Amino acid sequence: MAFPGFTAADFKVFEIEGFAPRMEAIRRRLRPKLEAAGRDLLPDVTRIGGAQAFSHVARHARRTVNPPDDTWVAFAADRRGYKKHCHFRIAVSGGAIRFLFEAGPEHAGKRRWVAAWKRDAPKVVPVLRRARGLAWFRNEHDDAPAAVLSDLPGDAVGRLGEELLRKRDGQLVLGRAVPAEEALRWKPGDCARVARETFHLLAPLYRLR
Repeated sequence: MAFPGFTAADFKVFEIEGFAPRMEAIRRRLRPKLEAAGRDLLPDVTRIGGAQAFSHVARHARRTVNPPDDTWVAFAADRRGYKKHCHFRIAVSGGAIRFLFEAGPEHAGKRRWVAAWKRDAPKVVPVLRRARGLAWFRNEHDDAPAAVLSDLPGDAVGRLGEELLRKRDGQLVLGRAVPAEEALRWKPGDCARVARETFHLLAPLYRLR
């Protein structure tokens, strides 16, 4: 199926109490839509990222008790998975849809990537700060950003790459969050449009080596 967009019932999935009932609703309502979004956007992510991309819908396999507060489809240049690589993500929760770039705690080459970030920061940071609405998130699961990049001094944005090394589970998460009430007014193609626009802005980070 083509991605049909999210409905009010999709966001209400995260109000369901209990691990098993919420997971069943995620599998039934959200996973097919995220799989469709992944298929639809793969050619764009491959073009934007400069390498063959693969989509990965969250399985939440490590969870057995606490129900997830969000779920997502991630894009990375690895057929086997995304967590060891920089990746893009479309995440949906009870309050928002988030369009993200992440270098996460399981990244296989953290120090090399941070060194590349520091090398390219003088040319990348001004572009990120000029982009309307791009923000920094302390955690990949946060609906609300910690800061909008345009509100931060350039040197503060440049230091964000160090978040990946600051502690063992450090991560760098940049992107934009769209409140659920706004997303509910979208046409189906608007979600893909915002994803393409956001990923294009963050592509220099996805391609860092």
